[in-house]
Amino acid sequence: MSDIPTYPQPRPASRVLVTGASTGIGEATVRQLRASGWAVIAVARRRERLEKLAEETGCEFFACDLTDRAAVEEMVADLLSKGPLTAVVNNAGGAIGTDAVADGKVADWEEMYQRNVVTALNVTQATLPALRENGGDLLYVTSTAALDTYPGGGGYVAAKHAEQMIPLTLRQELVGEPVRLIEIAPGMVKTPEFSLNRLGSREAAEQVYRGVEKPLVAADIADLISWCLSRPPHVNIDRVIIRPVAQATNTLVARSQD
Repeated sequence: MSDIPTYPQPRPASRVLVTGASTGIGEATVRQLRASGWAVIAVARRRERLEKLAEETGCEFFACDLTDRAAVEEMVADLLSKGPLTAVVNNAGGAIGTDAVADGKVADWEEMYQRNVVTALNVTQATLPALRENGGDLLYVTSTAALDTYPGGGGYVAAKHAEQMIPLTLRQELVGEPVRLIEIAPGMVKTPEFSLNRLGSREAAEQVYRGVEKPLVAADIADLISWCLSRPPHVNIDRVIIRPVAQATNTLVARSQD
């Protein structure tokens, strides 16, 4: 972990919960924050991935289906019994397919809402009382899909717009309280599984990034997450939009002709 840039912890004994930690941005965030000295609880459904991550980084972990409200409440109660939380990184989510709105399957839209919105809502509601009492951060990894749409993205765009409303609304509802609400909206990020899970084949996933010079990678987002959380407690980074230089909008991307 020595090659990972590190940032100071904003509070003594900082302890952070990271969801979607078994791969991609979540996994990179666990590694980044551990390198910076945070105590990290990695959360995802795939226990075997979490066990390996714990062996490599020294993080704690909890295997949990975040769409299951009772399971989330049980998990958070267990974690809080062992010490306070300083921050929560809501990263769990994902996209399914690229159907046009006219052809979209209701089941896919509902599943994307569950993965992106319900997971964040469950974790937020379970951890918020402790964060309000002791002070802390709620950080949400949304997407530039939360800011604009694109053809074939209707269901995912709708889910990310809905997820974005959680920090935007909470920022007004909790004004004056010691809770920071942070949103990070990444554009094109090349990770091992996001496009693969969305499109169903490695060949189709590779096409998403073909010809793009240096798309972002998970470590870029993890670095930004760590930086946001390391700001002095009176500083709130409301929203950061982060894209590769080659991407101007969701649909305008510079690609080589090779």
